[in-house]
Amino acid sequence: MRISTFKSIIFSALFLTVFNIGFAFEIKEGGDDEKFDPKEMILHHIKDAHEFHLWDWKGKPVSLSLPIILWTDNGLTVFSSSKFHHDDTGHEIVEANGGKFVKYHEKVYQLDSGATSVTFDAKHHPTNAHKPLDFSITRNVFMMWVSVAVLLLIFLMTARSYKKSKDGVPTGIAGFVEPLIVFVRDEIGKPMIGEHKYKRYMPYLLTIFFFIWINNIFGLIPILNGANLSGNIAFTFTLAVFTFIITTISGNKNYWKHIFWMPGVPVPMKLFLMPIEIIGMFVKPISLMIRLFANITAGHVIILALMSLIFVFKSVYIAPVSVAFSLFITVIEIIVTAIQAYIFTILSALYFGMATEEEHH
Repeated sequence: MRISTFKSIIFSALFLTVFNIGFAFEIKEGGDDEKFDPKEMILHHIKDAHEFHLWDWKGKPVSLSLPIILWTDNGLTVFSSSKFHHDDTGHEIVEANGGKFVKYHEKVYQLDSGATSVTFDAKHHPTNAHKPLDFSITRNVFMMWVSVAVLLLIFLMTARSYKKSKDGVPTGIAGFVEPLIVFVRDEIGKPMIGEHKYKRYMPYLLTIFFFIWINNIFGLIPILNGANLSGNIAFTFTLAVFTFIITTISGNKNYWKHIFWMPGVPVPMKLFLMPIEIIGMFVKPISLMIRLFANITAGHVIILALMSLIFVFKSVYIAPVSVAFSLFITVIEIIVTAIQAYIFTILSALYFGMATEEEHH
């Protein structure tokens, strides 16, 4: 690693750590006498939400509201998340399209007919409300659209740079993007899939590599307040499903033979291996899903937990320790953003290569 690259990572980590400290103070709610619950704060920060809580100003939250889109008993219902006034306890009631709605733990419920307030059972689940179909633009969905727009901008600018270049030498942003594309092609596509078949899979491999990487980077920015798409199990599940579908469709005769009737082994062993191989077909994408989700989420949880130590111990002397360890974890997180994109891409390519491998004689 070049010295300049290492310095850039350290500077970025220090910048993000300073912002994390500021947002840790913004996240802590209530007075000094109120008991601080780090678990509640961490879970509140990493889960999806219907708005971006930016900061507090004179005791009032400053948020970027997003549209709430529901399919209710009365049909399509749309209103702004600002109507809940940053309430997430189920006490704020919003009336829209003839229905009454509350938000509890970032889930929107519709009150039953005649109900004027939400009631809870012993496990604190709503008893007189139900969840309508929720198609809301949450902050994770919003950031996914932003990442798509950023990727389109980057690659359109790269294409224009090549179009303007007379000698074909990449300049500007193309000089940054081209080595990454060549890396995915030469270090992932060709070795894992093969010289003759890798080209048909390159669009997908490049898409997931850059898409995962840029969303991992967005997840580190504190001002986005937990808009961490890669830390959402639904996102990693969808990517894993795409990999599974492409692998299944690409499977040739040799691939399916190794799954259902393993060549070169006795018949009793074939019967024993067949269910194991079938289970393995589904275990592979599940491992992709969990690996990306767990690694990205764990980093955020550790950083928030370290910041929480300041409020748990209520001592300024613990702050340098929390900041130092948070800086160290942030450096690792910056590196992990690229590593996890690389791992997901190379494992997907490996599965494609296994599915298209020809029989050896």
